[in-house]
Order: sequence, then structure tokens, then C-alpha cells
Amino acid sequence: MKFADPKNDIAFKKIFGNDQHKNILISFLNAVLDFSGDNTIVAVTLANPYQVPKIPELKETILDIKATNQKGNTFIVEMQRKDLGNFNKRSLYYTSKAYVNQLDKGNDYNKLKKVYFIGIVNFIIFEHPNFISRHLIINQETGLQDLSDFEFSFIELPKFNKDLEALKSILDKWIYFIKNVENLTMIPENYQHKDFKEAFNVATQTTWNKQELEIYDYVSLKEFDDINALQTAKNKGIEQGIEQGIEQGVLTVAKNLLDLLDNETIALKTGLTIETIQQLRKPNI
Repeated sequence: MKFADPKNDIAFKKIFGNDQHKNILISFLNAVLDFSGDNTIVAVTLANPYQVPKIPELKETILDIKATNQKGNTFIVEMQRKDLGNFNKRSLYYTSKAYVNQLDKGNDYNKLKKVYFIGIVNFIIFEHPNFISRHLIINQETGLQDLSDFEFSFIELPKFNKDLEALKSILDKWIYFIKNVENLTMIPENYQHKDFKEAFNVATQTTWNKQELEIYDYVSLKEFDDINALQTAKNKGIEQGIEQGIEQGVLTVAKNLLDLLDNETIALKTGLTIETIQQLRKPNI
């Protein structure tokens, strides 16, 4: 078997944001957030379920996963393969926007429900050694979570180094799956639960149609080109202003994405402001 890499945006969305396989996302969310008992998620509604995109229309495809559970809480799951800077700030922006957007008109704040952000990154953000960290708004004097409507969880894949035999929890198995499944050729013995087997089946490339495989390859190559563009910018800027080179590299990447993605998605992926991207869309910029 050949499995797709979940770190690829399209593959991640197909596996975890699929309306036909919502049990996969439910299992993942319960594991990451350590939900049990009355807090257990039993159903989700996807705000932007996976659909096979067409390359010319890729700009209209939302590549994160956004869902609500039976209590009306919102869950945002973002897979970020490369470090474009300011991911923690973009996480705050994206989460606060989802919170505010719950109110269409008026100020009925009682309707606001909790928003959970889960960021899975293929690079290191924090100095601590833990591969998963949870961030809350805590009262400094009492240690209590008085403001509880925002919660952030970050999974740093480079810090996760367990092998198959060391996987004990459901969370361990999901993180191992995301990080390593593309290198496997069969479903491991300790992945026989139906949710895991279903995830492996969805990730099996022989079950994908031609269009999905083309988009998957396109996104993989685009990510590789973007990384090279950033690295080239860094190398050129070593002697004469490395930060200027990096900034120009990010702008180049953003320009390459103008015909493929909308302004908000480009901002999320590059760290640029929406105003900057709007300027890039003007002629001769």
C-alpha cells in the first residue's frame, strides 16, 4: 500500500475533514483535548467539508478544518508544514475571528461558545521539550481559568520521536500516523481500531481518483517550491540584510499564491497582512 502524507494540506483535509468519515476527526479531537465523560465529542458538523478542488479554483478551497460539536463549541484544526513565522500570532487572530463571527448582528454575548484551536506544525515553536502543549487564559493570582472561551493546543511533530512499539495512547497513535504514515506499507497491528483503520483506508492513494492525485502532487510540489524560495531568499540575504531577503522571499511566495488562494488563506500561510496582499493584487506591484 502507498499512503498519502497527512502533512500535505489536501491529504490532511481529505482524512480529517471528510463529511463521510467524521468519526476520524471526532477520535482525533477527543484524544488531543483529552475529552472524556460528559465532555466527550459525539458528533461534529463540518463548516467546510472536504471537496475535490480544481487547481484553477484552489483559491476558493479552505484548507483548514473547522467544526462544531453537539454543544456548539468551535474547533479549528490547522496543519502547517513549513515555518513562515508568527504562527502563534496567526493562531490568535484566526481563533478570535471565529469567536467574533458567531454573532451575526447585535451584542447577545450569551450566544458566544468556546473556540478550540489545534495547530499541528512540522517545526518547533516553543523551547520546552513536550511535543504537545495546551495554552489557556489563567488568572495569575489564583491559577484559575476565569476566562475559558479560548483554548490553544500545539503539536510539534519534530519533538515526537516514539516508534510503533512505544505508542500507548490514542493521541500517540494519531500523532505517529500524521508524522509517519507516508513511510508505511501496511496497517500496523496496534492500529486495528475502526477509526484508525478507516483513516488508513482514506489515506490509501489507490482509492483516490486521478484528479485528487494530481492536486495532491501539485500541492506537494508547490510546498517544495515555496520552501526553496524562502531558503534562496535567506541565502542571498546572509551578507547584505538577511531579513530583507526573507521578506522578499515571503512576498514572492505570496505573489505565486495570488491566483490560487484567497487573501485570508495567503495571510494565514505567509504571515503577511491582508492589506499587504491586497497591495500585491494591484498591477505593477
